[in-house]
Amino acid sequence: MDQGLKGALGLTGPEACLAYYRDWADTYDQGFAEGMQYRLPAHVAAAFLGAGGQGPVLDVGAGTGLLAERLREMGFQGDIDAVDFSAEMLGRAAEKRLYSGLFRADITRPLTLPRRYGGIVSSGTFTAGHVGPEALPHLLDVAEPGALVALSINRRVWTAAGFERVLAQLADEGRIADLRLPEVEVYGAAAADLDADHAGDRALVALFAAA
Repeated sequence: MDQGLKGALGLTGPEACLAYYRDWADTYDQGFAEGMQYRLPAHVAAAFLGAGGQGPVLDVGAGTGLLAERLREMGFQGDIDAVDFSAEMLGRAAEKRLYSGLFRADITRPLTLPRRYGGIVSSGTFTAGHVGPEALPHLLDVAEPGALVALSINRRVWTAAGFERVLAQLADEGRIADLRLPEVEVYGAAAADLDADHAGDRALVALFAAA
């Protein structure tokens, strides 16, 4: 049975996230992504490539690999690594053979990955019940100077969770530059039949260069 979006957005704490995505991994692509016409991965991929994004790329909160699929469909041929908190979701991603490396990690803590990434992308990770802006410095620590970053941030948490403030602070500190914030739809029209409360959700794609 598909776990559903409402439960995911109400998660509190890492153990709850692990348990939820352990049970959701098998039905995520067909039950959630197809049913809700989940457009966010395509929007992030298009924003990243449209701004001249280069690899190697780190896909943050990669899940089952939907964002990497969209990058490949749009012609990106460079290396992509995946990082996610859920071993089960990474297992589904591995089956698609999209990634050069797959890493299980909590991005709210310092990462042990090398500072090698020319691009960092993320779709759906920075939203209610998931990851807050405390992860952003850790992502910058593994980005090469000048790397292009494209992260979706749900409108519902943009101000409430402190993303607006933290990104402004990182800019003031000289850790990021050239911040742009295009706004996109998260779901297609079919979502209204499955989850009217969230069907109209919008997200900002935070595009910026790592210093």
